Amino acid sequence: MNDDATADGMRPPSIDRLARSIADTGLPHPLLVDAARAAVADGDPSDAGQRARTIAEARARSLLVGVVNATGVLLHTNLGRAPWEGVPGTGATRYSNLEMDLDTGLRGSRQDRAPRLLARACGAESAIVVNNCASAVMLALAALAAGRGVVISRGELVEIGGGFRIPEVMEQSGVRLVEVGTTNRTRRSDFETAIGDGGVALALSVHRSNYRMTGFTETVQVADLTGLGVPVVADIGSGLLDTACPWMDAGPPSWLEGEPAARQTLEAGADLVTFSGDKLLGGPQAGIIAGRADLVAACAAHPLARALRPGSLVLGSLQELALAYLARDGDAIPFWRMATVPVDTLRERAAAIDPDLAADTTAVPGGGTLPGVEIPSAGLVLPGDRVAELRAGTPPVIARVTDGTTVIDLRTVHPDDDDVLRAALDRIG
Repeated sequence: MNDDATADGMRPPSIDRLARSIADTGLPHPLLVDAARAAVADGDPSDAGQRARTIAEARARSLLVGVVNATGVLLHTNLGRAPWEGVPGTGATRYSNLEMDLDTGLRGSRQDRAPRLLARACGAESAIVVNNCASAVMLALAALAAGRGVVISRGELVEIGGGFRIPEVMEQSGVRLVEVGTTNRTRRSDFETAIGDGGVALALSVHRSNYRMTGFTETVQVADLTGLGVPVVADIGSGLLDTACPWMDAGPPSWLEGEPAARQTLEAGADLVTFSGDKLLGGPQAGIIAGRADLVAACAAHPLARALRPGSLVLGSLQELALAYLARDGDAIPFWRMATVPVDTLRERAAAIDPDLAADTTAVPGGGTLPGVEIPSAGLVLPGDRVAELRAGTPPVIARVTDGTTVIDLRTVHPDDDDVLRAALDRIG
């Protein structure tokens, strides 16, 4: 038998011809060739064309694409957390003055623009941006306390997303963990004793943003940690800039009550705060260290700062975000627009899409932020589990299942995508 023939005598199709036949899937030719080869190796040559198309379409759907978040989870970690519209006005093919001083033509610092604006927005002397909040904590500890002790309440040794834990982040920073208090009760005197024993360089306060502890509890506030003879670093996590929310005409929504903010944490006596860029700040993934200029400078001078620095896309987005905060223009920040849309507006949109499916729903902040908090919302409710069918569309619609029904929550859907939802409902019947 010819080596190119199969056991039943049928020759396999040409890989190149098969790849070209599925070019309409939009993948580059090398990926089409991969799909064609996988299809030929997988079974009957007579059906290779359909298998190649199925493989190619699955590969295309596995790429990073835009989706419609209809889950009602405002900061959905699996969907990129805070929505962001990019950097307007930069031009698709232009460079940026990322590390150039336009006045002198000399090299500048990428930390001179967005970080300075963010510092101004939260009342800090200075700030630096890295690639996420865990990096911010790690850099601050490594720069200010490597080889020495960092004291923290046992009740704040939390686990963050992806299974990473504060003790592990501290270990990678090269600091010595000094636990004080108990899981449910820690007092200022616990910190005083640990610091008095010597060898402690910092006091670390970590906001328990992804769970609540009630009952027989006692915690030490940031204000109570001042005056202990060591700098205080407060990881507030979620990135609320100011409890007063001056960028919102109506002031802070009630569901933000109790959430720590960068400005007030610094005013309470923290020497540094660390927080995320893609949670309540409402921007791209980033970590911000803000506070005392000398401590921020020490962080910027540490070798890890280069390894953890963000690129021009992140810094450009943060610059636009910070300018919106300074202009007190909450409408320019997609997260805050979505979070504060009146329920009646959502009800009207739901009725316009399909009055028979319109219903009140409940959204949540998400992203490990404000656990247990619910935000009144509205959307569409379908009987049964239809989430897989909705995900299969273009663009995919991501919904949730509650009590045997499929909920499409409009709190997290841009009004421009209402037609997408209407078409998706028509498609699945």
